[in-house]
Amino acid sequence: MTIIEMAKVTSKGQITIPNRVRKILHLDRGSSVAFGLSKQGVVLLRCKVTTEAPYTAQEWEKIEKLAATKGKSCKTAKDAIKHLEAL
Repeated sequence: MTIIEMAKVTSKGQITIPNRVRKILHLDRGSSVAFGLSKQGVVLLRCKVTTEAPYTAQEWEKIEKLAATKGKSCKTAKDAIKHLEAL
């Protein structure tokens, strides 16, 4: 491992990534980084954070149907199961 620069840790556990390292990793304001551990030490990687929908389109459809039938009551467990299967 080649050491390019060093930085001190603040009392809040923060460091400033040295300019040379930021340039090498193409880090700009707002860039995200990931930290990993290897046998040689800590690895700092540039990463892209993306959002992912928590539900598939089919699951959203079921959720919307459930929300639309809010307040529906079933007299028996069998009726409730039948209702849920129909959604």
